[in-house]
Amino acid sequence: MLRGALNAAVDDDIVTRNVATKADLPRILPREVAALTSDAAKRLLDAVAGDRLEALFTVALTLGLRQGEALGLRWTDIDIESGTIRVRRSLQRIGGEWQFLEPKTKGSSRTIAAPKEVVSGLRIHRTRQLEERLKLGQNWQGDGWGDLVFPDRFGAPLSGFHVSRRFKTLLGAAGLPPMRYHDLRHGAASLMAALGISPRVAMEILGHAQISTTMNIYTHVAPELQREAADRLGSALWAMG
Repeated sequence: MLRGALNAAVDDDIVTRNVATKADLPRILPREVAALTSDAAKRLLDAVAGDRLEALFTVALTLGLRQGEALGLRWTDIDIESGTIRVRRSLQRIGGEWQFLEPKTKGSSRTIAAPKEVVSGLRIHRTRQLEERLKLGQNWQGDGWGDLVFPDRFGAPLSGFHVSRRFKTLLGAAGLPPMRYHDLRHGAASLMAALGISPRVAMEILGHAQISTTMNIYTHVAPELQREAADRLGSALWAMG
């Protein structure tokens, strides 16, 4: 950003040269994220089962929606019959105010197919939400927010802080190691890699802007999958002899 600003200053004859071009940029190491095994994923699903936010965590684990994307979903984005979810916006809190923002990238705006188990979970979640709405009556605030899929108990936007705190509590109660909500997104990608799902398909489901982002996650597969690949490679090569 600074280099671009100084380039403009050079073009406008405000400065004679761009000193930012001589700066050595620090090396930023990517955060290592452990691959999520299918066994760990099943334990995680068991941990959130029955919770008010079960459907939210299930959608995050299976489809890898960003937190803002999931919290910004409206029921008009959910097609129960076809089993699809449309991601069209992100809900963010900026300056203390809730705002619906455009998708992060062109690829972030997408329609994705959900497993039938996820669709079934959304049906149950919808029924529970309608019951909450009936109990609250005029105190329900959901109409003003476009009927959110994952609101708070009053129908208003649900804070990411509350989601993270609840997720941490559920993991602790189940004896599972700590995870961030965002780790569910990486977990979804690693599960797709483990199941042999095409990186191109995974890229479209996750809404990555570049295939390289998907491939970086795909390279961090679980150790047992690496062992399986090594054994299959050895059998194929030495069996040829």
